[in-house]
Amino acid sequence: METKTRFLNVPKGSFFLFGPRGTGKSSWLKCTFPKAIYLDFLSPDVFRAYTSSPERLEALIEGNPEQKTIIIDEVQKIPEVLSVVHRMIEKDKSLRFVLTGSSSRKLKRTGVDLLGGRAVVKNLNPFMAAELGKDFKLDRALEQGLLPLVVNAQDPKSTLDAYIGLYLREEVKMEGLVRNIGNFTRFLETVSFSHGSVLSLSEISRECEVERKTVEGYINVLEDLLLAFRLNVFTKKAKRHMIQHPKFYLFDTGVFQSLRPRGPLNTDQDIGGCALEGLIAQHLKAYQSYADKKIDLYYWRTKSGVEVDFVVYGQNVFWAIEVKSSKTIHPHDLKGLLSFREDYPQASVMLLYRGKERLRIQNVPCLPCEDFLVNFNPRKLQKIFCRF
Repeated sequence: METKTRFLNVPKGSFFLFGPRGTGKSSWLKCTFPKAIYLDFLSPDVFRAYTSSPERLEALIEGNPEQKTIIIDEVQKIPEVLSVVHRMIEKDKSLRFVLTGSSSRKLKRTGVDLLGGRAVVKNLNPFMAAELGKDFKLDRALEQGLLPLVVNAQDPKSTLDAYIGLYLREEVKMEGLVRNIGNFTRFLETVSFSHGSVLSLSEISRECEVERKTVEGYINVLEDLLLAFRLNVFTKKAKRHMIQHPKFYLFDTGVFQSLRPRGPLNTDQDIGGCALEGLIAQHLKAYQSYADKKIDLYYWRTKSGVEVDFVVYGQNVFWAIEVKSSKTIHPHDLKGLLSFREDYPQASVMLLYRGKERLRIQNVPCLPCEDFLVNFNPRKLQKIFCRF
């Protein structure tokens, strides 16, 4: 597959670029900054050299005065080098550092302040459908996810299984983020049942047979590594009694599919519905990362059970989106959106489903999921609801 244009905008100055492994950070940087000085701290030789002498970076820069962009890949491996980066930024304002990592967790644990605000923080997500264009296939995305590492693999299934085994478990173990890798492995399988659902730490604790506090710590690890995220309930100017617990999503549908155990009580329809909602969630999360303005993601659920899957709220953005895995739309499917619109008439509402036709029912646009996703370009969203 040819190189795909990503929707991440390049900041003008120095910046951190975080994202799980396999999202294509290194490939994007090499394509965007082909002439930059490039240091990969995953390389054993480079790691040894800069662990023993972080000041080596200053000598490298001074030895290449014509190069003003310096990329340091997996910077969290040697957080001490950030002191040198900080000093060099203060010394030469023309330098631009691009610092990548799979998490800021280790940097924060070692007391690093992410350069005191002198570098913005960006995240790179799995592919968006609009980035893939004609290569995007909804059914394949629901089964294999959209991690570039997997999408570009000759054997996506084996690559995804290896990603789960080597990264989600071994990377966590190597970084010393959990004490008992066996408990964490059981937790990963159990938490996959919470994908797209209201999060119950007590229930997960019982299933995993570990303390509730430990489960909270495991979820924090996943969030710090950008492997999962929570959505809080939208309560701004609430007119009804709302629940308080967040919903939980893994960062990629393929990762969810690989972690989720199958059994006689797990129907393909149930798993497929969770996968579809998760695919929409990860696109909205990518939009949040790539937008030039602050965007917040929520869901909406009253104590009586009326719910809307996603609320997108920000400057000039107020959307309510419901996702259905069925190929037909029933009047009951619109109940949450109609209730939300009654409380928030300023909001634009939309229902996404697996059918093929664009419909408008009770003045609610009802769109095929694939149609929505391939047109969901963060750079061209000003008129998205008008277009649909």
